[in-house]
Amino acid sequence: MVASDIPLIAGMDEVGRGCLAGPVVAAIVILKSDTAVAGLGDSKELSPKRRESLSLEIKRSSLAWAIGRAEPGEIDRINILQATLLAMRRAYDALPVKPSWVKVDGNRFPNIPCNGEAIIGGDACVPQISAASILAKVSRDREMAILDALYPGYRFADHKGYPTQVHKAKLKELGVTPIHRLSFSPVSRVLPIGS
Repeated sequence: MVASDIPLIAGMDEVGRGCLAGPVVAAIVILKSDTAVAGLGDSKELSPKRRESLSLEIKRSSLAWAIGRAEPGEIDRINILQATLLAMRRAYDALPVKPSWVKVDGNRFPNIPCNGEAIIGGDACVPQISAASILAKVSRDREMAILDALYPGYRFADHKGYPTQVHKAKLKELGVTPIHRLSFSPVSRVLPIGS
């Protein structure tokens, strides 16, 4: 089998669907081999330090990778599911090498010009999806740390925009920022009447 006959399998995953603030971020990765990176797994189960080190290793050990995103305004306009699929499409479109098959975490396959499959729980058992999960998580977490500095007091660096008790309390205390998702009920409930 020549190198050109080897199928290029990409993994894709997203992070940030359940957040009240910030973008939804998707990543796609084509690893050089299934065993290219040791210690891959569901990004949510790894420590931030471990994710950071694995992120560097994934980038070094991949044939190609890319990040896509959808902004809070887009999420409000088209809903979180469609925004997630849009972020995935943008990640696919940004990938410099096109795969022959894409494995996506979850139960929905995005509208991309490539065959593939959706795998529930794939981030825990498919190396390519695990790698994508880690890249998406690291990328989004870094951005939330920057947004924490831009919007002090909300503690975005701590909760990353997820609907924690602290985040909901800060929303009530400080109000809504431009990076909050207005269509999400914990946010819409604190908006002034008529806004």
